[in-house]
Amino acid sequence: MTAESGALRPAAHRFAVDVPELELADYQRAVRLVLRHPLITATWPDERALPRVRRFAATLRRDLAEAFGYRLELHGATARLVRVKDQLDGTQPAVSRTGRPFDRQRYAYLALCLAVLGRAGIQITLSELADSVAGDANRITGLGLDPDHGPDRRAFVDAVGWLEERGVLRLADGSSAAWASDPGAGEALYDVARDVVFALFRPTRVVQHVESVSALLGRVMTSSGNAERRLAAQAARRAVVESPVVYHADVDPVVANHLRGSALAADVARLTGLRVERQAEGVLLVDTAGFTGERFPGTGSVAQAAVLLAVEMADRVVDPDGRRVKRLAPPDRDSRQQSLVGEVDAGLPTATLVRLDDTGPAEPWTTGDEGGPDESDGAGRLPFVTDSFLRTAVGEILARYGTAFGAQWHADPDRLRAEAMALLERFGAVTAVPGGVLVRPLVGRYRHTVAAVKPRAMTETLF
Repeated sequence: MTAESGALRPAAHRFAVDVPELELADYQRAVRLVLRHPLITATWPDERALPRVRRFAATLRRDLAEAFGYRLELHGATARLVRVKDQLDGTQPAVSRTGRPFDRQRYAYLALCLAVLGRAGIQITLSELADSVAGDANRITGLGLDPDHGPDRRAFVDAVGWLEERGVLRLADGSSAAWASDPGAGEALYDVARDVVFALFRPTRVVQHVESVSALLGRVMTSSGNAERRLAAQAARRAVVESPVVYHADVDPVVANHLRGSALAADVARLTGLRVERQAEGVLLVDTAGFTGERFPGTGSVAQAAVLLAVEMADRVVDPDGRRVKRLAPPDRDSRQQSLVGEVDAGLPTATLVRLDDTGPAEPWTTGDEGGPDESDGAGRLPFVTDSFLRTAVGEILARYGTAFGAQWHADPDRLRAEAMALLERFGAVTAVPGGVLVRPLVGRYRHTVAAVKPRAMTETLF
């Protein structure tokens, strides 16, 4: 991947125009805060967050609306960023306090909890909440909730814990852990933050009128008019701040045109204080301020294994002495989206659907040799690396850096491979396909990475 030519030309700032330069860093911190945490309360993500947002409320409202098409609402002790989604993303699920990704059951319980809390008073006990949610869930075919059934109870507690973390529920008395262990003996009393309840659930359409989740997505740009260009520019900025890496091939051509321009990099840098790296195949936001919740490269065995696997894959693709790497066409972008849409729509409660007539609409990244084929070569074909190669590579990594990985990973290398590849896919480095993965250009930037084991007093880690 070769860097695009042309330096940024000075231009009048379009954003943060009324923010003094001495306060610009604080303003950018507030922008990053709101983008990372669309719901901010008196305690979530911490006690300092809400005052930071309120300090720049007027400017934030204007800039977030103009730059991204988002709407910032502040009511009581709550700030809520109502975002526009251009496509479904299955890589950023809600997670429990223990890091468990939410499944369909947990999402359903979360939605039902919000419905119950919207009808509740200022306090509610955990058992009352469970009984009300169970009453609603048991009327939904295939769902149900039995507090005496361990898996149901754990899923319900994960949903309640998610609400507790964000200040929707505040423990006033008792113990939620005691109820979770024994619903018949334990109890907990919660204060209900009703302003947070109403701020949290903000669909862009009346949900009972939505026949498909695709109706909740943003509109597609099809014209070249000024209004459509403005919408395309907003979609391009949204893609940069919402995705680890944005490939031109993964977005509409009109959005890709804005990604290639220098104005986008300047706008995003002015708003967030972060640098946009532009390359021939796409762009990424260089996170130097802890903007994202998950970082790559990162710490921990899985992240370290992922970097080492990226090195192995990059070397495999360009190995002049190895067998020629097969190249395959990546899954069609629209078909991937349709697959996700189908998965979500499969859970729609069609019995309560109200049908309407109209529902509405650095290092070069490339893994090829210099001057050789890239992602655009061969009608967009990408190098294919087999699961067999990855299993062998993980075995060699564990043998080479054995002291850096715990015994549990040596005992279960397939789990380490699966989690490392899942991390790489979340960051846009690979695309999983049957039998292996397609290597995307971002992997190329780790081609010359050299790892070493650093001894420490009690443990040893990579890098």
